[in-house]
Amino acid sequence: MAREPILSPEDGEEPDDRRFRSRVEPEEDRVLRPQRMGDMVGQREVFARLEIALDAARKRRETLGHILFDGPPGLGKTTFATVIPRELGVSLQIASGAAMTAPKDLIPYLTNAEEGSVLFIDEIHRLPKAVEEFLYPAMEDFRIDITLGEGVNARTINMSLRPFTLIGATTRSGLLSAPLRDRFVLREHLDFYTVEELAEIVRRNAGKLGCQIEASATTEIASRSRGTPRLANNRLRWVRDYATSKADGHITLTLAQAALEMQRIDRLGLDGQDRRYLETIIRVFHGGPAGVEAVAHTMNTAPDTLIDEVEPFLLRRGLIVRTPRGRRTTPVSYEHLGFEPGQSGDPQGKLF
Repeated sequence: MAREPILSPEDGEEPDDRRFRSRVEPEEDRVLRPQRMGDMVGQREVFARLEIALDAARKRRETLGHILFDGPPGLGKTTFATVIPRELGVSLQIASGAAMTAPKDLIPYLTNAEEGSVLFIDEIHRLPKAVEEFLYPAMEDFRIDITLGEGVNARTINMSLRPFTLIGATTRSGLLSAPLRDRFVLREHLDFYTVEELAEIVRRNAGKLGCQIEASATTEIASRSRGTPRLANNRLRWVRDYATSKADGHITLTLAQAALEMQRIDRLGLDGQDRRYLETIIRVFHGGPAGVEAVAHTMNTAPDTLIDEVEPFLLRRGLIVRTPRGRRTTPVSYEHLGFEPGQSGDPQGKLF
């Protein structure tokens, strides 16, 4: 049998620009993350609109308008936020909405912002109300009002700021207040990637990790990654480790399948917890409807874990539906898990 073409590591990779590195980001993540807009795969409509905004800002020599990225985790919000200042040739500051408890936590970022620089606030929906309102004049008029002292001796200092670009990222845009949301010039939603796009990401990143991979193996990893680049990179790292330990490091389709099956990741991208959730509704609640809290107690896990981590993908793939009375499994779930419609119990030991 003819062997599949081998995709070798790419040459000529640009070195990482240390000015833009996050203090908490692992080294390997920085290597895999695209460094320029031209290196990015997928999100082509968002890419096209950002290209126009960047080109216009460069031609007019103006500060880029504020940008808000929203979408599920792992789709590239942080990547867009880090490549934009590289394209503009400006500096970048990174902050977290959860870490800012009072306006004073935001002041150093605003006063240190250079002309045209970018301030990136991740999980911006977690900003407290006081910090959010403190940010309004900074975004609109590039100024902040600082109150010194208390009571009758208090006085307010109006401090001008250098024009800067605020980039916000959120996984829950519905939690943003309307006044904050409306102050962003561009609001971009990132959607899930196709298998073909993820396969290209896996191919490129395998080269960056210095491992050889067959084309069919890239598709296999991509198809089990839930349309999410972050998961595709995590799957790739595991498959690389498996191939290094069990073989010569060359990733074939057979090795990729064996590695992912060892992690209990099936052909749809479901892991053990996903299947246990579906099996609980089928076996215990006879397919539903079942309340999420009842399912969580049966599984001995937190309801928030099911709502935030498990259910979104199952809903997207049509494996469950939400009804006024609770969650129900669909015929797709029965077929995928090997159950007959209406059946409960473990079908020939397939689940465990």
